[in-house]
Amino acid sequence: MIGLDQAYIEGVVKAALTEDIGSGDITSLLTVSEESKSTAVMVAKANGVLAGTQAAAFALHGADTVNVHITLTDGMHVSPGDVILRAEGNTRAILSGERVALNFLQRMSGVATLTSKYVEAVSGTKAKIVDTRKTTPGLRRLEKYAVGVGGGFNHRFGLDDGILIKDNHIAAAGGITAAVSAAKQRAPHTLKIEVEVTNLGQLREAIDSGADIVMLDNMSLDLMREAVSIVNGKVLLEASGGVNLDTVRQIAETGVDIISVGALTHSASALDISLNITQAQ
Repeated sequence: MIGLDQAYIEGVVKAALTEDIGSGDITSLLTVSEESKSTAVMVAKANGVLAGTQAAAFALHGADTVNVHITLTDGMHVSPGDVILRAEGNTRAILSGERVALNFLQRMSGVATLTSKYVEAVSGTKAKIVDTRKTTPGLRRLEKYAVGVGGGFNHRFGLDDGILIKDNHIAAAGGITAAVSAAKQRAPHTLKIEVEVTNLGQLREAIDSGADIVMLDNMSLDLMREAVSIVNGKVLLEASGGVNLDTVRQIAETGVDIISVGALTHSASALDISLNITQAQ
C-alpha cells in the first residue's frame, strides 16, 4: 500500500491552504475576534471507511494555535454521529482550515469507502481489487493510499514503475511480439511486463512472447472464462473495463487474478462529514 509520511502530508495540505485562504480569510477576520477560542468536532453523517485523518488534522492545526485530537483513525468504519476528531484553539484558525480539512477527509474517505464495497463484493474469490492511474492530478498518492485503506491494492503508481504495453504501444511497435521483445531487451530484469489484449488471439500471442501479466480489456464474461482456461495459471490475468459494483462479482468468478477499477478514484463520492463548533468564547 502507498504510504504517507508527515512531510508529504504537510506539503500537500499547506499548498491546499494557500490556495483556499489566499491573502486571508476575510469573513473570519471581519466577524471573529483575534482572541476568540472555540471547540469544534468533526462528525460523520454517513456510513463509511475513514481515510485522511492526518491531513484533516494538519489543516486544522493552524500554525500551533489549535490542538487536534483524532478519536477515530484511518481504516475505521464510521456511522452517522461518530466523532472523528476534536479541535480546540483559535477560532479563526479552525474556520480557515475547515474546508480544506473536510475536502481531504471527505475525498479520501469516499475513495476508501467505495473500495471497501468492491472488496466486499469479491469476497471469497481469489481476485484482488486494484486501482488505476485515473486519479485527481496532484493527489495520486493520497487517493492510492485511500484505496489501500479500503482494502484494495495499488497498480503501478506512475509511468516509471511498471511496464504496461497497451494498444497504442502495440500499434507503434509493430505488434505484441515486437513490443514485448523490445521491452525484454531493455528493461531491468526486476520489472514485469504486462500486455493489454482485446481478444483471445492477442492473448495467445502475449503468452507466447513472454508477457508476465495479461490485461483482458473489455472482454465478455465468456471470453474471460476461456482466457482463464487457456492461461491455466501460466501468467497473471487482469480484467479491466466495464467494471462496476453490479458486474464485479461475476468478473471475479471467471477466475481472473486481478480486477482494475478506475471508478475507485475517478468516481468515488465524498463521504458526508461535517465540522461543528460546539463551544466558543
